[in-house]
Amino acid sequence: MITDASVRNNVASSIAHIHVHNKPVVKTLYHTVNITSIEVKFFALCCGINQVSHLYDISKIIVITDFIHTAKKIFNPSLHPLQKQSTFILRDLREFFNCHPDNVIKFWECLSESNWHLHKNIDMDTKSFYLTPLFPNKLS
Repeated sequence: MITDASVRNNVASSIAHIHVHNKPVVKTLYHTVNITSIEVKFFALCCGINQVSHLYDISKIIVITDFIHTAKKIFNPSLHPLQKQSTFILRDLREFFNCHPDNVIKFWECLSESNWHLHKNIDMDTKSFYLTPLFPNKLS
């Protein structure tokens, strides 16, 4: 699972690409407004893990992301602003681990600067997509 997220013009884009045996299986794209960059990154992880953990015959999940510091919050037991989303991810992972004792999940950090072709594609997708909010925020 490869994830990326970006915020542009107050519109956040979260993308997760799921590959099985080096072949793309699922590609998701979500948009939302009025959300911080750390929330949108966490949302990308949440959606991707939810989808990959429910795929049939998957025993090993590798999450590849350029925001590993955000992924660590999933397993942080202390109170933090993303605790509710963390609970959803942990629920999905509990079901995944209960299916078979050999199931594992690993997190790999892949910085955008590394130019790895799969991460580079998803990074370009998040930055090239332009969506104008229907009701833009106005400040007075």
